[in-house]
Amino acid sequence: MNKKLNIFQQVRELEGWYAVAFSATLLERMLPNYTLFCEVTEFADPAQYRKTLNSIWEWLAVPKAKINFAAQLEKVEELVPDASDFDNYGVYPAIDVAMSMSATILLIQEQDLQGAVVVSKLSQGGVEAFIEASSEQELEPQDIKQHPLMQWEIETQQELLILLNKSPKNAETCKKLKTLATTEGMSNIGIEI
Repeated sequence: MNKKLNIFQQVRELEGWYAVAFSATLLERMLPNYTLFCEVTEFADPAQYRKTLNSIWEWLAVPKAKINFAAQLEKVEELVPDASDFDNYGVYPAIDVAMSMSATILLIQEQDLQGAVVVSKLSQGGVEAFIEASSEQELEPQDIKQHPLMQWEIETQQELLILLNKSPKNAETCKKLKTLATTEGMSNIGIEI
């Protein structure tokens, strides 16, 4: 449990650009969950979420970029699935993506300075929920911590924190972060990209 607290504490200390970059990288790993949900249920066109995440990356890479994040937030919030409307598990990871996207935009707008912590917790929590939902038996907290997906999630967040700690705020760092997020070819819950 100590590692988990340690990560959240480190994320809490991220500020401004670094907090947004951390959030965008985790979102890049989570987005396929939303996309797959939309494709399977025909809930909505997932392209809007891709566009919004691309806008976040642009904001990070091009500091002078003019992006209307109030409008982006509105579009994101219009496309949040309601869990009570669906009977498949995929709605929950999709909601995590939507909440993470909103938290990241609010962070950019400086309306919620803990947005990166929200995204970190949603990403880890989503992995934990997925592990529990896909298990045949009741799992102990220790079993969840030792599950390969959870270990991968924690390692990825730690690697991300280390990378951000020694990287400048620029487009090159954004490329490295995107590579970190997509190199395994899987979302945070193991869905192939």
